[in-house]
Amino acid sequence: MEYFPEGWIETKEEYEIEILRQAYNNGTIMQGFVYECDNNYNLHVKLGKNIVGIIPQNEVDFIDSDEYGFTRPSICKNKLNSYVQFKIKEIYDENRVILSRKSANEEAINWIKENLSEGMIIKGIIKNIRKYGVFIEIGAGVVGLLHIEDISVSRIKTPEERFFVGQKVNVMVKSIDKVNNRIVLSYKELFGSWEENVEKISEKTIVKGIIKEADKHKNGLFIELNPNLVGLAEYKEGYHYGQTVDVYIKKIIKNKKKIKLVII
Repeated sequence: MEYFPEGWIETKEEYEIEILRQAYNNGTIMQGFVYECDNNYNLHVKLGKNIVGIIPQNEVDFIDSDEYGFTRPSICKNKLNSYVQFKIKEIYDENRVILSRKSANEEAINWIKENLSEGMIIKGIIKNIRKYGVFIEIGAGVVGLLHIEDISVSRIKTPEERFFVGQKVNVMVKSIDKVNNRIVLSYKELFGSWEENVEKISEKTIVKGIIKEADKHKNGLFIELNPNLVGLAEYKEGYHYGQTVDVYIKKIIKNKKKIKLVII
């Protein structure tokens, strides 16, 4: 399921004006690259080699600040050198097209109110990464938060271990707060349960893993075999967080959800 839809078109380097006319007639949501924020806080969008799209400042957003607290002038600057979604509002000639991000945002909000539900798998684009989580755009201007603890079962120090800005990802809707207009997302469910993942490995085989805990004061070295499957090896000096190692699967204890490993 997704909002970046049926009609969603990503602009290429060269766009024929006829495609833009079709998008205008059909009310299609498109995406383009913002290359300028002018002195009047209008966004300039690259639609093709010789075609410029303008998003007037009053068509950029409904509100005076965005989800990060940026004011209207800063919203314009914050969109610089990034991709935004929009609808075509007017086509004056083959070189000048007026766009509306606000219209695309309104459609996205309506879609979310009418169609979005908890547990749904949707597509999104990563817009910002913080230490505590990832902001993911799930519709034109509509952003949900993926907390770091919902990225994977195995421990990670920063979301940047898994994601980068601009990446397209599938996520699950964890919760929807319609009063405060907040959407919380989850990623770890997409990797399957422990039981499902453990069926993909076998005892007495060698696989690759990633060190996720190298603390000699704990029980040993916790090693990620995949994002939702972690095994334990005896502590050894010389290993560090994030290091890739070859491990021997010594024992799988399904009733306790434990995997004993040996680093080789």
